[in-house]
Amino acid sequence: MKAIIIGGGIGGACAAIALQRSGISTEVYEAVKVIKPVGAAISIWPNGVKCLNALGMAAPLRALAGNMASMAYRDHLYGSELTRFSMAPLVDAVGERPCPVARAELQAMLLDTYGRERVQFGKRVARVAQDAHGVTAWFEDGSSATGDLLIAADGTHSVVRAEVLGYPTPRRYAGYVNWNGLVTIDEQIAPADQWTTFVGEGKRVSLMPVSGNRFYFFFDVPLPKGLAEGRDSLRADLSRYFSGWAEPVQRLIAQIDPNTTNRVEIHDIEPFSQLVSGRIALLGDAAHSTTPDIGQGGCAAMEDAIVLAHCLQNQAASVAQRLEHYQEQRVGRVKDLVLKARKRCDITHGKDPLQTQAWYQSLARETGEHVLAGMIETINGGPLN
Repeated sequence: MKAIIIGGGIGGACAAIALQRSGISTEVYEAVKVIKPVGAAISIWPNGVKCLNALGMAAPLRALAGNMASMAYRDHLYGSELTRFSMAPLVDAVGERPCPVARAELQAMLLDTYGRERVQFGKRVARVAQDAHGVTAWFEDGSSATGDLLIAADGTHSVVRAEVLGYPTPRRYAGYVNWNGLVTIDEQIAPADQWTTFVGEGKRVSLMPVSGNRFYFFFDVPLPKGLAEGRDSLRADLSRYFSGWAEPVQRLIAQIDPNTTNRVEIHDIEPFSQLVSGRIALLGDAAHSTTPDIGQGGCAAMEDAIVLAHCLQNQAASVAQRLEHYQEQRVGRVKDLVLKARKRCDITHGKDPLQTQAWYQSLARETGEHVLAGMIETINGGPLN
């Protein structure tokens, strides 16, 4: 069996590794000539960690991960702790620890594991078609590829998704802008082994440790879409949006490098129930584009890869039947993750100010039990629980 994989990002690379380990021939086609990961870092939660472990990357993943031993929320004006608690109960409950990693390093690890030289870059898919014998992808450069099945891991702007669904799926603006990047750890801003988040005014500033003595940071601000803000105004923009916030936030703004800080308008896509059509399957952001508010976008793509590889092992079934089984196992799970992230997004970013204020007040009473219980429930919904 031969699988064509469209997209060499997190989802596509994980799918290629998983299928290769299952004895399935793979060809990976990536649209860009050089992959530049969207976002500076990603927190891989234990459900995603277990997937990468199963794909043979346990040791290199741990070498990239920061030590996130505790979690804390702080008041935006004074920097005082609203709550702080250990992540140990989560690790004990699910059997793995979270691994915050730089996205570029994660992407490099995945490509090196699969075989970077095997990925065909600069291959932007134009259209796909299938018949009773196979599926073909045509690329904008005039070339084509044919296989027994096609895995569309071509991201939130997927070209193949409309071929599967038969209709376009508009992206929904989630209502906020996210700035993110990496800085050297400074314990005057936050402890080196803690995920620290300052909250207030429907905004947040968050830091988590990754390898190499670095913090991954992000700023969230509810804003209209399409503002003319770029790198030239980045520090001034953040200083304006976070005027009056606690000294550690001001210190962070002073330390960031505008040239390596990303500004992203956050979107998702309304969940849909069809992930496959015949010999074609959607995977990762192409199948379930989500906001980053529960940190499960990349993990969900890793889960997709594990489940897909397992379903394709059923040699008694046709290719289409195997992909239908993949859809059955994933559609409910990924819908749940998208909607959970959307709900958390709205609470965090002040869609209903009264609800957001109630959340701030609840944090002052939080022991960690409630927050960790929600995380554990989400993590344990994964296929390798």
